[in-house]
Amino acid sequence: MQMSRPDRYGTVAVSIHWLSAILILALLGSGFRAANAMDAATKAGVLRFHIPIAIMILFLTAFRIVWWWRFDLRPRPVAGLPAWQERIARSVHVAFYVVIFGMIASGAGMVILSGAASAIFGLPDARLPNFTDYAPRAPHGLGGFLLVALLVFHAGAALYHQFVRRDRLLRRMWFGG
Repeated sequence: MQMSRPDRYGTVAVSIHWLSAILILALLGSGFRAANAMDAATKAGVLRFHIPIAIMILFLTAFRIVWWWRFDLRPRPVAGLPAWQERIARSVHVAFYVVIFGMIASGAGMVILSGAASAIFGLPDARLPNFTDYAPRAPHGLGGFLLVALLVFHAGAALYHQFVRRDRLLRRMWFGG
């Protein structure tokens, strides 16, 4: 297991990053699909996929925070990066954590308040509630759009660094080397 160095991220940090990215994309796709599902059976089926993935993201995000706090050091900022860009980068990462934990809290709130768990995971004849009747639905939906915006901004910044600045930023967040 390679730890992070001043010039690149270590194996654990890279693994958490890319696994989280894949799972978050799966969550967004399944979340928007569930929100637009016309029948309860389809919605329940999508939620049977969506909810366990959300729980994995909760654990991965908590593990990531503990990893940075107790076990590993972050690499230095990219050489020549203006201070304002470094502040924006840090702010986007903090926003990711806030939105992720907010999405998990609002999603759990919807399931708990609506009693939907039995319809999603248990009783075959249980009725799936209308989630729009529950207060956590609005922040959960807004969080989905915020997460998309953060991902687009984050990926756009990485591509800008890679192809415009040509500072090989993506290499820092990949395996090996």
